[in-house]
Amino acid sequence: MTTGTMTTAIIETQNLQRYYRMGGETIHALRGLDLTINRNEYVAIMGTSGSGKSTLMNLIGCLDSPDGGSYWLNKQLVSEMNNHQLARIRNQQIGFIFQTFNLLARTDALHNVELPLIYAGMARKERLARAAESLKKVGLADRMYHRPNEMSGGQRQRVAIARALVTNPEIILADEPTGNLDSKTGNDIMSLLDQLHQAGHTIILVTHEADIAKHALRTIYLVDGAILNDTGSVNGRVST
Repeated sequence: MTTGTMTTAIIETQNLQRYYRMGGETIHALRGLDLTINRNEYVAIMGTSGSGKSTLMNLIGCLDSPDGGSYWLNKQLVSEMNNHQLARIRNQQIGFIFQTFNLLARTDALHNVELPLIYAGMARKERLARAAESLKKVGLADRMYHRPNEMSGGQRQRVAIARALVTNPEIILADEPTGNLDSKTGNDIMSLLDQLHQAGHTIILVTHEADIAKHALRTIYLVDGAILNDTGSVNGRVST
């Protein structure tokens, strides 16, 4: 694993809040979270259903905006950005890996992976070359022209990882990345995430499985929208 003392925070939240109204009731999904994640950390976010972990992932990933508090990403106050600005942040700085892969069914692997580069406005020749290189990195050079229904679950998740990597983001957000995979294939995917961490990416992993969370060097437990426990870190700054 990467070693050395980290001094640069890539994610910082102060009093982060998110609530939902259901009928006449207000559901507090996040209750004033204060959180700092440093560059190149490998963090697992755990909690039972309703703990707030998916809500936190959506806010960190700029897929949603908080109802209160502040969120800085790379020293930018993203909690006050509009939808267009958030979309640009997502495209340039964050790679997403989902449990359900989120691939276009009628599109081959190469063109699934190039999608973020289309949104970024990159020229066709360059984006296809970048997409092909990204697929090679995850061991799918021989599956570039296969559609999702022609690949195994593990191969589809590797396509999703290649898509997450194609913009060379600093942060990889993985939401239950092994949830639809058998244990052996899941272990292969987690080994790939370990390699991405070693290569310098900041990895944030949402999972309810303890054996998956063990791949991370820091684990944050959420209960009822608040941090119950925060243990471990790359540089030992978070106490157990």
